[in-house]
Amino acid sequence: MPIIVMNIKTPIDVGEAEIISSSLKEIGVGKRHVLSASIYKTSLDARKRERTRDGIRLVSSVLLTLDSEKLERELSKRQNVKYFEELELSPTISNRRTDGRVVIAGFGPAGMFAGLILSEYGYKPIVLERGGSVDERVEKITEYWSGGELDESTNVQFGEGGAGTFSDGKLTTRINDPLCRYVLQKFVDFGAPESILRIAKPHLGTDNLRDIVKNIRRKIIENGGEVRLHSALTGIEFDGERIAKVSTPSGDIETSALILAIGHSARDTFEMLLSSGIRLEPKPFSVGARIEHKQESVDKSLYGDYAGSPLLPKGEYQLSHRRPDGRACYTFCMCPGGMVVASASEKGTIVTNGMSMYSRDGENANAAVVVSVTPDDFGHGALDGLNFASDIEKKAYLLSGDSRAPAMTVGDFLGSPASRSVVPSYEPGVADRDLNKLFPTFVTEMMKEGLSKFACEMDCFGDMGAVLTAPETRTSSPIRIPRDGNMRALGTENLIPCGEGPGYAGGIMSAAVDGIKAALEVMKSFAP
Repeated sequence: MPIIVMNIKTPIDVGEAEIISSSLKEIGVGKRHVLSASIYKTSLDARKRERTRDGIRLVSSVLLTLDSEKLERELSKRQNVKYFEELELSPTISNRRTDGRVVIAGFGPAGMFAGLILSEYGYKPIVLERGGSVDERVEKITEYWSGGELDESTNVQFGEGGAGTFSDGKLTTRINDPLCRYVLQKFVDFGAPESILRIAKPHLGTDNLRDIVKNIRRKIIENGGEVRLHSALTGIEFDGERIAKVSTPSGDIETSALILAIGHSARDTFEMLLSSGIRLEPKPFSVGARIEHKQESVDKSLYGDYAGSPLLPKGEYQLSHRRPDGRACYTFCMCPGGMVVASASEKGTIVTNGMSMYSRDGENANAAVVVSVTPDDFGHGALDGLNFASDIEKKAYLLSGDSRAPAMTVGDFLGSPASRSVVPSYEPGVADRDLNKLFPTFVTEMMKEGLSKFACEMDCFGDMGAVLTAPETRTSSPIRIPRDGNMRALGTENLIPCGEGPGYAGGIMSAAVDGIKAALEVMKSFAP
């Protein structure tokens, strides 16, 4: 069985052969024993760039297959060596026949991967997506960003691929699940660069994602499934604890199981579920603004004198500050070389998000600077968090007076007036407004505290001319649909909530993994 040799540190200008040689030297194995060798993962360590002779280092893991299983077994006992186990899905497929089709509501990462896996194992799922195709989304979104009218069903939040399609396409996650590698390989199969399998912080970029999600949709259809665009889930009908039918604008569908992968912005669907007797709970999430710096300023803060080297990726960061009482301010969804984008899904509101192309070659970098909020802040009713976010979005629209986003410099926000050092990328433009009037005081005070702390960690955060554009309110779902150990919504037999919207994921990777698990649960319980 192959082994992985971890924590191999080398200069940034070395090639794959030198990294592999370093790994063999580390474990004391000669090349004659190697049947195959490749880079498994590579990351950068810039923490000691000013204090060590070697400066920024590559930290790599190397995948080796040796000519002796005994040698591999002995080496696997070392702290920096482990066995590599290729994950193969081995679903348990039930022979329990039921009426109806498996229905999946939502075609974001969770719904896509649930539909893909089910279709590969003989099921013919029906996927419902309220928005349009990727190509239609591009057209509608471009029109909105140019000052046109918002389409409330086809936009940054809704449509083929979900909200992640118009983002940086990050594939990083905090979950440690073997299915993550499986998801990465699937993305490669459908058009992603193979490099995402090797780098520690892979991303796809919105340009790659647009093609990948179309390829997944085509595969589901080729396998016998259906993907119905412009077809929202509008109602559910119970027979005891079992959902017997779901309603759509084009009619009812007899249902054997419903995978609910609706995403965090399907507010009307949450209201429908609550009125249908599904248990919903408020959960913590975060609100704040997008901060924009020059990308070169971020690079300089991270890499020092190495900034600008073609051997280094665009700089990205993740910062956090937490008070003893648990309140936190942190950066989220950092987009190197990206842009701040208009992401509303309801008219009369302003919502911001970040987006990058795969090349990350834009002049600015942006990230959300957000503050954690809990039911103790906004209320313990099922929809109170949703309403809290919605109120901020509506207030932002009233504050700016139109579809421009309220914005101000960091210096103005902190009480040290400064002119802009960056040109805001948000379209259809920003309006100079006081963000202290947008958020509750506890949010603005924590944002100011966080920004001051971050300035001590990265020089770019000391730039008083950096721009804050608000509001960022869709960091995660403000709602959780409680589920049991078999992923069923409490009190139901065949409703499986998964992904970001129901509160079980936070990004493309974790949502895709949860979607796969939902599909495996369906297979275990219901026959094709």
